[in-house]
Amino acid sequence: MEDMFIAPLQPLESMMGATGVSGAGTVNGTANAADLRKVKGEEGISAFKSIFEEAIDNVRSTEDTLVRRQYQLATGQIEDPHTVGIAGSEAQLAVDMLISLRTKALEAYNEIMRISL
Repeated sequence: MEDMFIAPLQPLESMMGATGVSGAGTVNGTANAADLRKVKGEEGISAFKSIFEEAIDNVRSTEDTLVRRQYQLATGQIEDPHTVGIAGSEAQLAVDMLISLRTKALEAYNEIMRISL
């Protein structure tokens, strides 16, 4: 039996204790399923939220850069006018990315709502 290349399965209770969930709802160092869902749900929410916050911040920063470049071009402070076009393209791509993320999130939400329990 020591020649096995497949690791033996561990009982579920011992794996739950390794997640780092502690406090109320634990018995002998193991967490119950509701606590694990809560922790995983909070991690998922924070990851989902951070993705959208990053996309929104990216749109804001690229729009600010575009406005600054346009102002510099209009006042003659810019030496290379092609940077205005580049900034415009970056701003458009950032908006397109945010719209795509929103669309995919709405599609996922609608798909979840169609699931019958």
